[in-house]
Amino acid sequence: MRFIITGGAGFIGSSFANYCLELGHEVLVVDKLTYAGSLNNLNSTTGKLEILISDICEVNGEMLGKYDYLVNFAAESHVDNSIKDGRPFVRSNIEGTFNLLELARNNSHLKKFIQISTDEVYGDMNHYGPKIEATESFSLSGSSYYAASKAAADLLVQAAGRTYNLPFLITRTCNNFGPNQHEEKFIPKLIRSIKNDIPIGIYGQGKNIREWIYVEDNIKAVFHLTTSEKTGIHNIGSGNRVSNIEIVNFVEEILGRSIKKEYIEDRKGHDMRYALHSLDIELTLSLKEYLKQQLL
Repeated sequence: MRFIITGGAGFIGSSFANYCLELGHEVLVVDKLTYAGSLNNLNSTTGKLEILISDICEVNGEMLGKYDYLVNFAAESHVDNSIKDGRPFVRSNIEGTFNLLELARNNSHLKKFIQISTDEVYGDMNHYGPKIEATESFSLSGSSYYAASKAAADLLVQAAGRTYNLPFLITRTCNNFGPNQHEEKFIPKLIRSIKNDIPIGIYGQGKNIREWIYVEDNIKAVFHLTTSEKTGIHNIGSGNRVSNIEIVNFVEEILGRSIKKEYIEDRKGHDMRYALHSLDIELTLSLKEYLKQQLL
């Protein structure tokens, strides 16, 4: 099978691309190589890997050729950046997705269009109650330009399915951790701060709760859903939910010492809790075990 993987040089996209290559599939990675992408993340030892350096807003059908699956990992994804300037998020996450949908629906070989989304499109679960989990039928409620642009992209995918009978899959995944994650994200920033003995910045009181999944577990679930007969929207979660300050406290526990902390003004529109009601998947590595591996 031939996969088009947009954003395939980024953190999660490259993991998915490498997994497809390991299984012997043909892969065309499309990536404009922003600060968050690197070709070093890809396993280039196989001849079945092709690379196209391009913005998803500008790619065309001739560049892509024929393919079975188009998997869209490409996105501006850092919430802080979307607060400073939302325009790149609208262009990449909305306009880029629209362009890919137009290309996919005109590809006669297409088996499925896969949109990689996020649990952030559901908004703050505390608005619903302390133990509520988001199901796939939950309404969308973006608290940042990032979340809102991803929600808009999801709606475009659903519209293409309704109007043009485009076979689609939308996966909404919780926070990922693992190798090759960009240093702007919380877990790599935490690890770097400890190794360099510099303070780790913590928004507010650090009580914001996130659900965490190892990137390899996530992409295997995405691959299974992609190549199955399943379509529509599917949550991918772990049930492993902890606050930022609990993560920091755990790190202090395994190191046996205090680490430097800097409490900073809370992020604008900061959601307090994400929680997914999701399918059961095999989990191979917890966040705590990953942190132990990286720090001990």
